[in-house]
Amino acid sequence: MAVLPLLAACGGPFSALEPEGPSARGAATLWWIMLAGFAAIFLMVSAVLALALWKPRTLRTFGAERTMVWGGLVIPSVILTVLVAAALALGERLLAVPSDPAPLRIEAIARQWVWEFRYPDGRATSGRLVMPVGEDVDFAVTSEDVIHAFWIPRLGGKIDAIPGHENVVRLRADRAGVYGGVCAEFCGDGHAPMRFSVEAVEQGDFEARLAEFGAEGQQ
Repeated sequence: MAVLPLLAACGGPFSALEPEGPSARGAATLWWIMLAGFAAIFLMVSAVLALALWKPRTLRTFGAERTMVWGGLVIPSVILTVLVAAALALGERLLAVPSDPAPLRIEAIARQWVWEFRYPDGRATSGRLVMPVGEDVDFAVTSEDVIHAFWIPRLGGKIDAIPGHENVVRLRADRAGVYGGVCAEFCGDGHAPMRFSVEAVEQGDFEARLAEFGAEGQQ
């Protein structure tokens, strides 16, 4: 029963294990693959250690050289090769490769300690982001002071916001809803509350929601 509170912490608006977009699903899948790889290596090492402590004769029968080659080289190499291949394949989903037509582009500008989002029509929101559902969105991420990191855990992986440099990450929300975004890089005293909300809306409501932001004084 003691593990239940820990499992409950895996949910919520900031949970990378509850993906709502292709990039986030790739990251979550990679996490589970890495967990399985870690568990396999851990169990293998634990089994060898148990044999060494309680069944040393069995381990000697297998042979010291064979144990080192298989347990220390062959099996870990196979597991790590699978992990690297999975990381390379799934990591491609985060890349903003050229496409036709070009996705919606939103600028994400970080400063201590708030996020500002600028849209193609010139409108801007602070601390609140609105994006259409079911469409790729390229986020052009930069910073006006120190290094920050842009991260919407349920939509994809994080990317650094670097002063004088622009990094682009492509994300998509597959379902309408409100998600949480954070700065994932320590940036000073106000780092902890440097969060923002992400509202994914249907395409037909996107322009209207932006207009509402303006009416609410969010520009």
